[in-house]
Amino acid sequence: MINSDNLSREKKYIDKILVLDFGSQYTQLIARRIRELNVYSEILPWDISAERIKSLNPRGVILSGGPESVTESNTPRIPNTIFELDVPVLGICYGMQTLAEQFGGQVTSSKNKEFGHTKIVIQSSSLLFDGFIAGSEADVWMSHGDHVSTLPDEFNSIASTSSAPIAAMEHNTKPIYALQFHPEVTHTEKGNEILNNFTCKICKCATQWKIENLIEQKIHEIKETVGDQKVLLGLSGGVDSSVTAMLLDKSIGKNLICVFVDNGLLRKNEAKDVEKLFKDKMDLNLLIVDAKKIFYRHLKGVSDPEQKRKIIGRTFIDIFDNEAAKLKDDVNFLAQGTIYPDIIESSGSESKEARVIKSHHNVGGLPDDMKMELVEPLRDLFKDEVRKMGSELGLPLDMLNRHPFPGPGLGVRIVGEISEKKVLILQNADAIFIEELIKAGLYDQVSQAFCAFLPIKSVGVVGDERRYAHVIAIRAVETVDFMTATWARLPYDFLAHVSSRIVNELENVSRVVYDISSKPPATIEWE
Repeated sequence: MINSDNLSREKKYIDKILVLDFGSQYTQLIARRIRELNVYSEILPWDISAERIKSLNPRGVILSGGPESVTESNTPRIPNTIFELDVPVLGICYGMQTLAEQFGGQVTSSKNKEFGHTKIVIQSSSLLFDGFIAGSEADVWMSHGDHVSTLPDEFNSIASTSSAPIAAMEHNTKPIYALQFHPEVTHTEKGNEILNNFTCKICKCATQWKIENLIEQKIHEIKETVGDQKVLLGLSGGVDSSVTAMLLDKSIGKNLICVFVDNGLLRKNEAKDVEKLFKDKMDLNLLIVDAKKIFYRHLKGVSDPEQKRKIIGRTFIDIFDNEAAKLKDDVNFLAQGTIYPDIIESSGSESKEARVIKSHHNVGGLPDDMKMELVEPLRDLFKDEVRKMGSELGLPLDMLNRHPFPGPGLGVRIVGEISEKKVLILQNADAIFIEELIKAGLYDQVSQAFCAFLPIKSVGVVGDERRYAHVIAIRAVETVDFMTATWARLPYDFLAHVSSRIVNELENVSRVVYDISSKPPATIEWE
């Protein structure tokens, strides 16, 4: 275990891999795979300042893929600071192409674009391919329209495909490597071995990023930040806020005040379940606030998903401010269960060209004049890291394995304007779906499942009567890190049974559809 007196110093000097983001859909997956090797990784945008890059003091740098083409002008390039660090570099996809171009090679648009599975042939021995046999083949995942057609000076080709003669390359004398394929996706055979070779054998990173060390570090950081002051936590009952509550409870004890806001956008019976678990079983300071009418009033007439998220976030803060004002002692801190994907997807970076996928209520909906300071102990952790931490902290497995629920709740699962009637319909439909998943033993086989309320009506027939009623979409996905996801292939008989129950038991629903979109291009939530 790390000695708490040295935690700040240890965190500063812990071995790190910098993932430079050129806009790939897989960038977060690269960082996650590195962390699975017990090595800390951090994502920064390609146009980050030289000072910020140097302050991170990485042991190595991975250049992500991206949607741009090196063959066009004014597209992203690797900052010179990266090469001045004198550390190993690994370019992936676009990262390989701009690396080749910047070292004097040539990149051209491919006649035969590669998207999906293909086979590479290992051409020569390389530390990057340690464990592979020269001349052997391996299945990999490609996603590119351009390719390196001419090697830069002092580079060798170390792998090829039928349509890309230079599928991997390395510098003759420097630890600079590049791959046209994506080792970070599960579709690439031995992708983790390649990343391990780069991280541990080439960069020589020590494996210091471990959950038991992190818990001690987080508790120490909370104590340093908060001292003996009080902290208000918005507790939702989800994994993120629950783990945050346990960390804070271990750090500051009864100086933690948990507030559960019933915003009218929760799952069926959520408020009762949260009170039973956290107040009765875990003995936390818990205040329950019934704010359904306030939220419905603020959201009336609003259909835009970004507006809804921001309104929900601001309303949460207003309620927290009001609750804090009612307390006898001043509350100076607001804790949130913000995690790393929330920061990334809300473009909470220092990029000049940050693109918002969605505003998270923990990130994008906070007012500038908020009275309390933020405490976000999980903001550098991925979801599965949070679950592991929760297990170490003693949280029950049924809670830790619960599917994620978005901060804005059903507000982003009701497409279009929100009303109390729509919420009730969706709560009941969702409860049926989850109940049947559990009964069929399918709940733990999917990563996230829910129903969405669509802003359309459809004709149906119930008995001999014509029904013109609402449409419910069923969504179920499988994923490891929630940055990419595939739709779950649930059994047809099961889907038919769920659809039958929803339509027959809810008179306001005439049709059920199943969402078969993967992420990307879709997001997991509908809004």
